[in-house]
Amino acid sequence: MSKSVETIDLYLEPANSQRLANLCGPFDDNIRHLERRLGVEVVYKDNHFRIIGQGAPVRATEDILKHLYVETAPVRGRMQAVEPNQVHLAIQETRALEQNEGPDDDDPMTLIKTKRGLIKPRNRNQQEYVRAILTNDINFGVGPAGTGKTYLAVAAAVDALERQEIRRILLTRPAVEAGEKLGFLPGDLAQKVDPYLRPLYDALFEMLGFEKVEKLIERNVIEIAPLAYMRGRTLNDAFILLDESQNTTQEQMKMFLTRIGFNSKAVITGDITQIDLPRGQKSGLRQAIEVLNDVEGISFTFFTAKDVVRHPVVQRVVQAYESFEAEQTRS
Repeated sequence: MSKSVETIDLYLEPANSQRLANLCGPFDDNIRHLERRLGVEVVYKDNHFRIIGQGAPVRATEDILKHLYVETAPVRGRMQAVEPNQVHLAIQETRALEQNEGPDDDDPMTLIKTKRGLIKPRNRNQQEYVRAILTNDINFGVGPAGTGKTYLAVAAAVDALERQEIRRILLTRPAVEAGEKLGFLPGDLAQKVDPYLRPLYDALFEMLGFEKVEKLIERNVIEIAPLAYMRGRTLNDAFILLDESQNTTQEQMKMFLTRIGFNSKAVITGDITQIDLPRGQKSGLRQAIEVLNDVEGISFTFFTAKDVVRHPVVQRVVQAYESFEAEQTRS
């Protein structure tokens, strides 16, 4: 059984705009660091902070914010800024990341079967994610790259197709990088959005083989479409995967969620720390986490940096960049 989404409302007292700015850091960098490392979402207005996520990381984030706000108290009349290294140390001291290191031995493993073999989750969060996809109609996988969000969703779609639970797979994502220039890219519609859907293609090729994927695309069993082209459609008997959903607008996210028809399943993946929308435009994924976290039939799985399952050197690269950026901020 997957964990339910937990929400904590935190009011930091005394309410002081300068202290709150020092807590959040320039461009909210400290808040983004917490979100990225602990797999939570933090929304705030003035001294009211709302923390959304699962289990221990939510409570750890609350404790960290309380602790760091104390650190902003004036010393000899001077306000104290919260440095990135303080945020890093506070996260390490909570030990919240250690609670996600492996699957629970007492919890039976949920496997995904494809013709190329069994695909099994590599940690507890992935296990809960797979189980949530199998048991809910709409599922959100939120967290950094390399945590298996997209790969496992594609595997579940292939499994459902091969067991004839659905009739087609639809892959979509917002083509934010192309913007209004999408129409000027060469080729037909699929070719225009191919570069933006490459991670989905790679997963399909691995599980089904190149030739079979090409045939299924020709027969429209696998459909690739930019998110904007889904308006006005109703999708029945389908497995729909919306990737990079942090780059949807609020209107696009609502439009996508209302396209889902009978006997259909949707998985929405994204990383709220990597939003490429124009400044001032709010992410549909962020709003969905706030609006839908208590809706029956919808599940959320929040991944953290600890869930990254790529080559071990990737984690060392990430740590090196974080240390460098913290040093640059201090200097």
